[in-house]
Amino acid sequence: MRSRHTTIVVAIAAALASMTSAHAQSQIGASVASPPATIASLEDYAEKVDVVALRTLATHYENGEGVAKDSLHAYALYCKAAKAGDAEAQYDLGWMVLNGRGVARDDAEAAYFLSMAASQGHAQAKTLLAYAGPPSDARPECLRDPPPPPPPPPPPLDDGSSFVARNAGEAHVAKLVRELAPKFDVSPLLALAVIRAESNFDPRATSPKNAQGLMQLLPATSQRFNVRKPYDIAQNVRGGLAYLQWLLAYFEGNVPLVAAAYNAGEKTVDRYGGVPPYPETRDYVKRVMKIFGRETHPFDARITGPSPESARLTSAISR
Repeated sequence: MRSRHTTIVVAIAAALASMTSAHAQSQIGASVASPPATIASLEDYAEKVDVVALRTLATHYENGEGVAKDSLHAYALYCKAAKAGDAEAQYDLGWMVLNGRGVARDDAEAAYFLSMAASQGHAQAKTLLAYAGPPSDARPECLRDPPPPPPPPPPPLDDGSSFVARNAGEAHVAKLVRELAPKFDVSPLLALAVIRAESNFDPRATSPKNAQGLMQLLPATSQRFNVRKPYDIAQNVRGGLAYLQWLLAYFEGNVPLVAAAYNAGEKTVDRYGGVPPYPETRDYVKRVMKIFGRETHPFDARITGPSPESARLTSAISR
């Protein structure tokens, strides 16, 4: 007398045998309904995401008919047709995965494919689904949309050659900036824009707040960046470039914030969560941006950590 377990196994085997026959018949039928049956023409149709061509071509690769047998390629072709909504391809995928035909067996993934076909009324998928178990919660990888392509790289930074000097003195400073700026990973054009806004290229300029030289370094800034002679053109430019490099890291390459901080101080920008409302600072940022022309600049995160107000600053910029 048969045990209950033996009876269930026999029943499942009989159902799977029935499905095997139905699967073969469906593949034959698919081939009959397909576009011209040469492999080359099927490849052409498949390139256009013709679901019948994709499924028929997949059948050829699954069974090694007219081509070398390639189960993984068959799986990929079935997936394209299944993603396009073809119930028969969804069923074929479920069958392949449930039986481990050239691919790793995965009952939950098989059930996912079969449930897709069953939801479209595919009778054989409904029957086979009863033996596959519950479907996976995760969408099979081959059905997922590909990740978006990475953004194109930003155009190269201006090396300062676009800057137009008004006289020989400015030309001398521009040449020096072009030589020094790359050592600090700062665009020469950004540094020249800051010099234009800060001192208008006067190396002896002194502000009411005692900011000194071409890049108008306050005594505390000079000390911070080891500038001993703030009216020495080369030392002043090096100090200003070092400060710009630091600000670029602190504000993660956001040029308007960097310009605002150079004028009003990074703590002031942090306090206001963006460009401060001072007319002088807002005009200063506009003048820098008019020359530099870019909202962002590469930065070296090793120089310093980001502003503690980074999240608030990003939110303010996006509004």
